[in-house]
Amino acid sequence: MDLTKILSISGKAGLFEVIGQTKNSGIIVESLIDGKRFPAYAAHKITSLKDISIYTETDDVPLKDIFKIIFDKEGDSVTVGSSSNELREYFKEILPDFDEERVYNSDIKKVFKWYNDLTDAGMMVFEDEKEEEIAAKEPEEVKEGSPKPKAKKKKPAAKKADGKAKE
Repeated sequence: MDLTKILSISGKAGLFEVIGQTKNSGIIVESLIDGKRFPAYAAHKITSLKDISIYTETDDVPLKDIFKIIFDKEGDSVTVGSSSNELREYFKEILPDFDEERVYNSDIKKVFKWYNDLTDAGMMVFEDEKEEEIAAKEPEEVKEGSPKPKAKKKKPAAKKADGKAKE
């Protein structure tokens, strides 16, 4: 699951996927909820979900890891009670050592809403990244009997107008 192209834009409801770039230093985004596209510029506060993490007592935990824990526990969607105590208790099951002073109820609600939005959009796919990285780093095997790559030929030296080669 790649969260680099999934964005949260302040003042806009839901999550957005980067589709392309505009001519005027902006990006074109598409809503994961209704599929509408629009340009987003630097004036908007834009945050990639990859850059978001949750405070814990020891270290910050990336949002992707939290989504993975929720996915392993719940699967397709999360339904949590509306009271703040229920929210916090459920989040404590997912991330037992989260910093209760710095993580607000609104943050917890966003995590669950974003999880459900990504699930509804069919983007909650977790692949074994280690296998992908290994496959990307391994060179292609050269089969026996296959032709060797040809060496590049040197171009002849350019000639001056008088017909002599340049040095």
